[in-house]
Amino acid sequence: MKRLLSFLLLAALAAPLAAQTPSRPAAGSWPQFRANHTLTGVAQSAPPANLKLLWTYEAGDRIESSAAISGGVVYVGVGNGDLIAVDLDSGALRWKYATKSFLGESSPAVGSGTVYIGDLDGVLHAVNTRDGKPLWTFKTNAEIKSSPVLTDDLVLIGSYDTHLYALEARTGKLRWKFQTEGPVHATPAVQGGLAFIAGCDETFRAIRIADGTQAYAIVAGAYTGASPVLDGERAYFGTFNFEVLALDLKGQKVAWRYSDPGSQFPFYSSAALSAGKVVVGGRDKLVHALDASTGRPAWTFATRARVDSSPAIAGGRVYIGSTDNRLYVLDLASGSKLWEFDTGASLTASPSVAAGRVVIGSHDGVLYCFG
Repeated sequence: MKRLLSFLLLAALAAPLAAQTPSRPAAGSWPQFRANHTLTGVAQSAPPANLKLLWTYEAGDRIESSAAISGGVVYVGVGNGDLIAVDLDSGALRWKYATKSFLGESSPAVGSGTVYIGDLDGVLHAVNTRDGKPLWTFKTNAEIKSSPVLTDDLVLIGSYDTHLYALEARTGKLRWKFQTEGPVHATPAVQGGLAFIAGCDETFRAIRIADGTQAYAIVAGAYTGASPVLDGERAYFGTFNFEVLALDLKGQKVAWRYSDPGSQFPFYSSAALSAGKVVVGGRDKLVHALDASTGRPAWTFATRARVDSSPAIAGGRVYIGSTDNRLYVLDLASGSKLWEFDTGASLTASPSVAAGRVVIGSHDGVLYCFG
C-alpha cells in the first residue's frame, strides 16, 4: 500500500512537468511553422542528397503560407482563402476548405485530427484533417499572420489586434489573452511552460502558458517581424533595425548583436538553429550563418534578390527560398551551394522537410514537392 501511494504521488508530481514539456514532432512530420515548439527549423530526417522534382499542385493563387506535413498529407494556405490538403506521395488533392477570407503568411499547425490556420479577417479556423469539415472558428479583431502553435490542450495564436490568444484546442473557447503594445505578427515559441514572442512593439516577452501572465520582458529596441528560435537559455531573431539578436533568457538581457557593416537591410526571415550555427535570410539578398555563441559570421551566401523565406535544416544541409524564384540547398558547414531549382516565381514561404521530401509553395500558386 505504501509503495502504491508513493507511486501515485510521484505520478501526480510528474504530470504537470510532462504537460509543460513540448513533444518532438513524430518521425516523418513537420506539423507546424518551423517544425517544432522551439522553432528551430530542423527536420527529424534528411531528404536525398540529389533532389528531384516529384510533383506539383496548381493551387490557383499565391502561396505565402508554409506547409505542415503530417500523416502523409501536406496542408497549406492559399491566398484566395483555401486551406488545402494534398497527398504527400502523389500530389493529389484530398480536400479543400474555404475560409471565405484571404490567407497570408499564417501557416497550418496539425494535431489530434485537427488542422488550424489564421486568415486575414482575423479568424482562426479549426478543420477536421480527415475530410476538411469545419470544427470551430474564433474571431480576433484584426488580421492574423502569426502561425498557430499547439501545446498541451491549447492553441496559441497572435493577432494584429495586439493580443496573443490561448484557446482550447478542442472547442475554440478562450482560455486567456495577453495584450502587447503592437501587432503580434510572430509565431510564439514554447519552452518550459512559457510562450515567447518577439514583438512589433520592440519587446521580447515570456508569457506563462498556464494563466497568460507575463513572466518577464526584454527590450529588443527594434521592430521585429521574425519569430524567435529557442535553445535553452538563448533566443535568436532578426529585426528591422538591420540586426540579428541573441538574448540571454536567464539574465534577461541581450547577449550579442550582429549587423553587417556593409549592408543596412532588415531581417524578416525567422532563423534556424543547428550545429552551433544560427542561419537566417536577409533582405540584403544574403543568407547569413552566425556562430550561436558569439554572433560572429561563419559564412554568407549571395542570392539574386531578398530572402524572406525562413531556412530549414536537415542532414547538414540548409534549404531556403528567395524572391529570385529559386530554392537553394546549401552546405551548413561552409555555405557552399549544393543545388538550386528555378520555380519561375518568388518564394517567400519557407520549405518544410519531412519523410524525405521538401515542400514549398510559390507566388504563382504552385506547390512543389522534391525528394
